[in-house]
Formats: sequence, structure tokens, C-alpha cells
Amino acid sequence: MENRNHSMLNTDRIGSLLLKLTLPAFFGMFVQTLYNVISTIFVGHYVGPLGIGGLTIVFPLQMLAFGFGMMVGIGGASLISRQLGAQKHSEAEKTLGNGFTISLVLSVIVAIVVLPFMDFWLRLIGASDAILVHAKDYLMFIISGSFFAIFSTALLSFARAEGNARVGMTAMILGAGFSIFLSWLFIVVLNMGVKGAGLATIISQAISMSYLLAYYLTGSSYLKLRISNFKPDFRILKDMFAVGISAFTQTIASSLSAMIMIHLVVSYGGDITLSAFGIVQRLMMFAIMPGMVIGQGAQPILGYNFGARRYHLLMKTISIAAITSTTLSILVFLVFYFSPEPLIRIFSNDPALVAEGAHVAKLTLLAMPLMGAIHLGTQMFQAIGKGLQAFITAIVRPVVFMIPLVFILSNAWQLDGVLISFPASDFLTFVLILVMISPIIRQFRKSAQLKSEDGKGPLSPERLTEPVKVEVDDRR
Repeated sequence: MENRNHSMLNTDRIGSLLLKLTLPAFFGMFVQTLYNVISTIFVGHYVGPLGIGGLTIVFPLQMLAFGFGMMVGIGGASLISRQLGAQKHSEAEKTLGNGFTISLVLSVIVAIVVLPFMDFWLRLIGASDAILVHAKDYLMFIISGSFFAIFSTALLSFARAEGNARVGMTAMILGAGFSIFLSWLFIVVLNMGVKGAGLATIISQAISMSYLLAYYLTGSSYLKLRISNFKPDFRILKDMFAVGISAFTQTIASSLSAMIMIHLVVSYGGDITLSAFGIVQRLMMFAIMPGMVIGQGAQPILGYNFGARRYHLLMKTISIAAITSTTLSILVFLVFYFSPEPLIRIFSNDPALVAEGAHVAKLTLLAMPLMGAIHLGTQMFQAIGKGLQAFITAIVRPVVFMIPLVFILSNAWQLDGVLISFPASDFLTFVLILVMISPIIRQFRKSAQLKSEDGKGPLSPERLTEPVKVEVDDRR
């Protein structure tokens, strides 16, 4: 597998290689996004706008469980990869077992913190009396089943760490399929309302987790989940958290930002605006997908050619990925800006909600043409080992830009100010990435030009001390 992947990346046919790496990422992200919006579609048509508002209010708290899953998954996967590389098979299995234990502990902590105080949290975010009943019905199931969300998220990362992305894809498809069927059964047939949406969500997550557990409990996986490894090893947990805390911090920052945004949306717009905002946020998951998957597809190509010091191919990859992602982002923007109503009707046919949703979409998505470049820049930083820059670009939008801007702009323009803070934050993030990435691009371009002029091939470390210096050794 390793030789085949090496051979695939060792090519100058960047366009076809990018397509080959992007399509699986697109399919996987589409399935995962569909998984997250199915319940909202059924709730919108069979419960109504207030039901969508209930799901929207719960979303920041739902992100809390996802953040814990990302922390365990990314931290554990990094550790497992290093342990397998060092031929420490038993240590890798111990990390897998500790992942199960800490997922269970974290889910209990989430339940203790949230369930007894549901009214407090939901009121804090902005739930009205009409929204509160729907939000509580949904939140009760989501938090009660948070272990399924946390551990299935972690297991997906663990499977990729041992080189099996297919099992994770199958688990997501299985979960999405059951989510569609169960949402229809509970909401449409059994008329369970928002409770049905919550129950369908946690059962489908449990099915995904069970499939991944079966993979690790049978002879299919390289690593095995053993009860003897459930005992916490604080050395392993420390290493796991050290790596995973970055992903957790980013998710919690986004959750905090979402809480503030939702509270202000309710304050200035009311329940219908909240529901419209929730629909647009789910549509945005699909809207940013082209830019995100091109960035993900370009990352291994950028990393490989950076490591091989083939800067002309690295620049070619950046150019193709930037042009493609920006073009697709512009096309998505045109669709969302000039005809948002048909997209909103996927979730609800309520005339007031459709009209309000169109207004929300047009303002929040104004910076959509920049999203492809933003995601590509973040992926490029990761690919060339610039971990600090990658972290800054991920955290600065929801915290440094979004939160101050939403208060400043809403004070001036009320609801429209809240909505405009989205494109304003995106624009400032784009400018920041441009400032940080421009010197690196110039260095790569000079290096590629030097190679072309002297024909000596990739720059050696000794030649990097000559007049043109390239930052290739500053890896994180």
C-alpha cells in the first residue's frame, strides 16, 4: 500500500492526481454532511419552523460532544500512527482501548453537566418558550447518546490511522442510510416529532459505532480492542490530549461563537429568523464542500512535493487547486445568492420561513467566493508542516474576528449586522492567510525558478544557504 501510494504521488500530472484524491473526499464529506441534515429536513416538513428552531438551539451543545470525539480521535490517531511506525503494536492497541475508556468518561461528564440543567443552557443560548419544548426533546436524546457520537468519531480516526479509510466510509454510509429510514419512521409514521429526530440520530450513531466496534473485535482489523487495555494509562492519555487539544479548542471556539450568534439572531429576529438561520447553516455545510475537498485532496500532493523539494510541482498544485476551488466557490455563490428559495424549500415550504431564509442566505454567504482559497491556505500550512499558522487560521475566524465583529455590527445594523459578521470575518481571515502565505509562495517560486535555470534538480540543504533561501527545514 505504501509503495502504491508513493508511486501515485510521484507524478507531474497534477490535475488528474488532484481529481483522483478529491472525489473520494467529496463523497465522504457529502455523506457525512447528509447525515447531519436529514433530521432537519424531516422536522421542517412534519413538525414545522419551531422544530427547526429547536434543533438549531441545540447545535452548539451538540458540537461539544463532537469536539470531544475529535480530541480523542485526532490525538489517538496521531499516537497510533507513531506507535505503529515504531513497531509498538501492543502500545497502539493500548491507545485504542484507552480511547474507549476516555470516550465513556467524557460522555458521562457531558451528561452530568448538561442534562440536569437543560433549561439553563437552552435559555442561555436564546430559546424562547415556543422553541424550548422542542429543543429539550431533542437535547435529551442527543446528550444521553453522546457516547455513540464521541466514540464513533474517534474510531473513524483510528481506522484511518491504521490505513483503512474504507471501513470508516462504510460506517458513515450505514449511519446515513439508517438515519434516513429512522427519521421517516419516527417522525412521519409514528408522529414522534422532534423526539423522533433525536432518537433517529442516536440510533444511527450507535449503528455506525457498532459497525466500527465489530471491525475491531473481529479478525478484520490490524489492531484489536481488548478489555485488558481499557485501564487508563495516563502517559497515553497525556500524549493523546496534547495532540488532540488543538482540534477540541477549535470546535469549542466554534461552539461558543455559534451560541453568541444564535442568541443575537433570536434577540433581533425572533423564532422564524432562528429557524431560517438554522437552515442556512446546514446549507452552508454543502456550500463550502467544494473548497474544502479540493484543499484536502491537494494536501498530500503539496506535502509530498514539498518533502521531495519539487517546488515547480508544488507551485503547479497550488495554482490548479486555487483556480479550481475559487471557480467552484463562485459558482456556488451565484446559485445561493440568486436562487436561494428552492434550496430552502428542501427544508420547509412555510412562506415566511422561505422569505426570511433567502434574506439570511444572501447576507451570510457574501464572502463565499473566498472560501475555497481560505480552506486551501489552511491545508497548505498543514501540508508543509506550518502547524502554528494552520492553528491560527482555524481559531482566528470564530474567536478573534467573529465575536467582536458580531457585537460591533449588530449594534449598528441589528439583525443584518449579525448576519454580515459572517462574510466580514471570512474576508479578514482571507486577508490574514494571504499575508502569511505570500512570503512562502514567493520563496517556492524562486526555488522553482532556480531549479529551472541551473538544471541541477531539487535544491540540496547546502544550496539553501546560497542567496535564495527557502524555508524547508522549519517543519513542525
